[in-house]
Amino acid sequence: MRKKTGHCLCGSVSYEINSPPVFSITCHCTDCQKATGSAFSINIGVPDDAFSVFGNTLTKYADTGDSGKELRHYFCNQCGSPVFNEADAMPGLKVVKAGTLDDPTSFKPDTNIFCSSRMEWVTKAGETADFDKMPT
Repeated sequence: MRKKTGHCLCGSVSYEINSPPVFSITCHCTDCQKATGSAFSINIGVPDDAFSVFGNTLTKYADTGDSGKELRHYFCNQCGSPVFNEADAMPGLKVVKAGTLDDPTSFKPDTNIFCSSRMEWVTKAGETADFDKMPT
């Protein structure tokens, strides 16, 4: 796989991904709606050891995910762009915000999660698996 790169809005934080994604999802949970200021968050899961982040402006916000376990959000403290998450419910993975990829054209989510809180006006795009909550 060719290395994928990305960065926040202002460029203070950048990253490299050196592995194919483990998953590609669109999350419709209310936390993602608030964190992105949008109807959903598009994410790719990558192994920790395949993800390198550069820059010194990351800030962490920790809360509790739907699993009841800690969920850490990392964002640029200069421009506020969400960059990636870590979830204790998914050890060994980084959940990268696909909108921060330098070239998102090859990215296509294959799963929708938390469809129970999907906004009514959001229609299903393509052939995706849909789950009311987080699948196990």
